[in-house]
Amino acid sequence: MATVPLSNVRNSKAEAISRWDWWLVLAVITLLLFGLMSLFSIEHGGGASQFKKQLVSVAIGVVPFAIFAFVNPEFWKRIANALYCLSVLVLASIFVIGEEIKGARRWIDIGPLQFQPSEIAKLFLILTLATFFINRRDRIDTFSTFALSLLHLALPLALVFKQPHLGASLVLLTIWLSISLAAGVRLRFLVGTVVAALSFLGLAFTIPGVMSDYQRKRVIGMFVDDTKGNTYQPDRAKIAFGVGGLTGTGYLKGQVKPGGFVPEQHNDFIFTVVGEEGGLVGCTLVLAAFGLLFFRLWLIMFRAAEPYYRMIAAGILGLLAFHTIANLGMNVGLLPVVGLWLPLMSSGGTATWLCLALIGLALNVQSRHREQMF
Repeated sequence: MATVPLSNVRNSKAEAISRWDWWLVLAVITLLLFGLMSLFSIEHGGGASQFKKQLVSVAIGVVPFAIFAFVNPEFWKRIANALYCLSVLVLASIFVIGEEIKGARRWIDIGPLQFQPSEIAKLFLILTLATFFINRRDRIDTFSTFALSLLHLALPLALVFKQPHLGASLVLLTIWLSISLAAGVRLRFLVGTVVAALSFLGLAFTIPGVMSDYQRKRVIGMFVDDTKGNTYQPDRAKIAFGVGGLTGTGYLKGQVKPGGFVPEQHNDFIFTVVGEEGGLVGCTLVLAAFGLLFFRLWLIMFRAAEPYYRMIAAGILGLLAFHTIANLGMNVGLLPVVGLWLPLMSSGGTATWLCLALIGLALNVQSRHREQMF
């Protein structure tokens, strides 16, 4: 079985939709519903502001989904330089007009809307880095291409790290690594970079002023007995999972959920709602939906006949998989809290719009290849 690229063929929207991966769509809808149900449960009986905001965010998210689902991906290749400059400009502007919340500058307010530039940077890095490698496809295995790809990453990475946002910085590194692997960069270059990155994180952890104090405390709390509340959120999350047991307390019947027992439950710790009210059974259903999502994204990457499409799919898969693993890991106390949302479930306008844009882009890439039997 092989795939035939259809990137140069103009197809109607109906034809494109008919070729969509509907298993992928099913996984996305399932996760969105789980997220909305969890938000409604959190605010049950006490107003539903986050639930209503998320409903609006999902509705607005149809716009970025449609844009990236129907615009030919070749268009993003043509304006890649502009996208890169825009990404850097928006990231830099946060230090001028951004709002500082809890010691970090990650958000920009535009009227009633609030968005995170780092989320836009993730999407634009996928598109611009894939374009960079395509433009040097005859020199992919050279050190110069590898070094220049790191320079391509360096500026947005430095701006995000300075916010500070360690989690988003790691996501950008994951995007770079995923696309580099799909592009065919020599493995020894990539291994060396990963080792260097881990060494840098170790130095950043030990040198005062490089990493925020609260970030250091969260990491330390994972390995020593925490008596100062640095693992307060994961500890509360574990209690919620413990209450849920095998089958959970039942929808809208969470015992520890009311009163903000688990901080940031609508965002970073939304999975604890599923764990408490759905128990192991509910958690398994959510994990199965994520498994289906990642498997279908992997198939899109694996079947892509054109390297540009394969790299885009790899970047999308790397981004969403890293977010999911990091979020679930910090929910169960296996990883430090790094402020990464759970794809398609956590509340947040920019995060929701990014996820729907990525899914639209993945479906676009997938619909431009037709399977043929030989």
